[in-house]
Amino acid sequence: MAIKFQYNKTSLQQLRKELKVRVNALPTLVAKETALRLEVKKAREAAAALEKDYAARLASLSGFERLWGEMPEGLVRLEKAEVVIRKLAGVKVPSLERLEIAVAPFGALSAPAWLSAGVEVLRSLAELRAKIELAKKKVEILEHARKKTTQKVNLYEKVQIPEYNDSILRIKRFMEDEENLAKSSQKILKTRLDAMAREGAA
Repeated sequence: MAIKFQYNKTSLQQLRKELKVRVNALPTLVAKETALRLEVKKAREAAAALEKDYAARLASLSGFERLWGEMPEGLVRLEKAEVVIRKLAGVKVPSLERLEIAVAPFGALSAPAWLSAGVEVLRSLAELRAKIELAKKKVEILEHARKKTTQKVNLYEKVQIPEYNDSILRIKRFMEDEENLAKSSQKILKTRLDAMAREGAA
């Protein structure tokens, strides 16, 4: 994006004002980018730890496939997930407040003895899966915000600030050249007028 300007004082003042805004905003953007980088790293580590925990729990249950097949379908289901929005480094991210997991009624006397323990295992797995999904969403949101902030930092640092400085310099040089030309013209005119006055006097 080329900066549009005119070779005059008004345009020079406007460019200086816009440059000042960007120069003042840059440290804040750099700090935000650093904070977001840190938050993305933390969020990724948290999501990876949840995934590892989930995989370990599934691995510990690998010998019970036959029992899971006997479990009534729809016995445990996620009924409600309360998600609140929190701000991390100026970015709104979801955070799990509370989970409601519903267990369908089953006959404790007629059901197999292991079913109660199985329900608890399923409940904890469902809760962990919900946390994983939310952690992934958090990483995605933070990563997107970090990319946007990095783009803006690069735009200001590598494109706009140098362009504004260059444009300001070009206007200054043009105005200096105009002033020098005007002074030279005045000197030439004065010299001619003096010469004409001397000729007239002679």
